[in-house]
Amino acid sequence: MLELAILVLASLFAGLVDAIGGGGGLVLVPALFGVFPDAAAASLFGTNKGASIWGTGWATLQYARRVQLPWRALWPAAISALIGSAMGAWGVTVIDPGYFRKALPVVLLGVLIYTVLRKNFGQIHAPRYQGRKQVAVASAVGVIVGAYDGFFGPGTGSFLVFLFVRLLGFDFLHASACAKFLNTATNAAALVLFACKGHVWWHLAAVMALSNVIGSLIGTRLALRHGTPFVRVVFVCVVLLLIVKTAWDGFFRSG
Repeated sequence: MLELAILVLASLFAGLVDAIGGGGGLVLVPALFGVFPDAAAASLFGTNKGASIWGTGWATLQYARRVQLPWRALWPAAISALIGSAMGAWGVTVIDPGYFRKALPVVLLGVLIYTVLRKNFGQIHAPRYQGRKQVAVASAVGVIVGAYDGFFGPGTGSFLVFLFVRLLGFDFLHASACAKFLNTATNAAALVLFACKGHVWWHLAAVMALSNVIGSLIGTRLALRHGTPFVRVVFVCVVLLLIVKTAWDGFFRSG
């Protein structure tokens, strides 16, 4: 019962954090590995997807009700992200991801510095493109980040938020909402793959999914109530934690 309580609380907090600025996996994946240290990694990742996809999907619905989203650009971007994710998964079979493991914290540090130094970055929602140009840029973001997600994974949501702000001119609130939609699509594809391989503990995922949705509801309401400045602060905190986590994994854990 204690293990279940830990996972339920971790899933709730993961849903809250992920709904605001991404990075829910920073909370839930380590919790799963801590509670089940001897379990197969694929089963833990699959169970994580089985729980977190519901919170991400719920956040997408909540944002869509309150924030005007560019659906004509997001649907092609989601399809591109799925294609990119498949390409990235294939890339794992032919390319050693070890180099990316060490480069990732450096890239994330660049994202953090850029965001912190540019005080107005992501504060104003002023889309740079319309129509086909917006579709093209959003799709490019989808396929690139989708490929990264399939190949490696950590920080996918944060990269989506950053690129929607930097390339498309969105504020952090709209960027986070768009990122949730694309994340839901890529998570669904990953979940189908894990499920087909029998790597989802559905009885555990179902309980965790409920708490993840509750956390997502809280996080979404906080983001909508406090707006872009609040989402920006959470985003910076998540990226900072990602830098610490990925630096540890890339330079110390791997030796």
